[in-house]
Amino acid sequence: MDWDKLRIFHAVADAGSLTHAGDRLNLSQSAVSRQIRALEEGLNTTLFHRHARGLILTEQGEFLFDATRAMSRRLETAAARIRDSEEEVFGELRVTTTMAFGTLWLAPRLSALYDKYPDLKIDLMLEERVLDLPMREADVAIRMKEPSQADLIRKRLMTIRMQLFATRSYLERHGTPTDLPGIADHRLVCQSPNSPQVNAGALLVQQLMAYNPQSLLTVNNYFGVLQGVLNDLGIGVLPDYLNEEFPDLVPVLTDIDSVDVPVFLAYPEELRQSKRISAFRDFIQDEIASHRKQLKQLGKL
Repeated sequence: MDWDKLRIFHAVADAGSLTHAGDRLNLSQSAVSRQIRALEEGLNTTLFHRHARGLILTEQGEFLFDATRAMSRRLETAAARIRDSEEEVFGELRVTTTMAFGTLWLAPRLSALYDKYPDLKIDLMLEERVLDLPMREADVAIRMKEPSQADLIRKRLMTIRMQLFATRSYLERHGTPTDLPGIADHRLVCQSPNSPQVNAGALLVQQLMAYNPQSLLTVNNYFGVLQGVLNDLGIGVLPDYLNEEFPDLVPVLTDIDSVDVPVFLAYPEELRQSKRISAFRDFIQDEIASHRKQLKQLGKL
């Protein structure tokens, strides 16, 4: 398939007009039209519906546009990686992590990274599914367990635990349990047993459920659990790092928590020299060091 024709097709599909695509490509409308017609003849299909207001992709055209859009993105990423130098950090960096950590810990801190590297473009992919780094589904990952994929550089960042929290206003109205059986007098807010989550959190919830909480609210991610707790719906199972992020949270039954959950940063071996990766790794480590310093000052570490 002719790459030049695909480039012209992509510009037309993106612009929705032969004229606008020609302006972008510095080609005449007739030249663009000839290339599209030749591509359609070569594929033996119609790629656009033509009408007075412009062009609309056919079903076959949509298939091809999806492919050229992916190709364009890969080429842009490759070009950015090639341009990496010791002096500059720019281009796209695709970061994957869990919904909870990405929303509640990472995203609020990214302003410091952008202040230092304003030309950096972060594509933050928040999901529980473990993306395939060697297959380039993402550039760097922060995960709540050590990655098992081969050919990855990995670094243990910190350790977290799942703990019980409530708001001060909730505890004033409903009382503070002094032991595990006291959970029976409260609503438990936790992640749904059927949703992906760290095993340590699931085991802690199992332990708590044995004491028959008065009521139950389950959510499919910790962001939702946090919102439930902050709105005085009950006692929630949440990551311990939220204690400093949200001052309204009060630890409950502080001697009850999960086993340690390791937090790892990982990226493919081939990106070892990437300046974007190095900048992001150093930023995360600096933020964690600052976080630990705050805990020491508060006497919580």
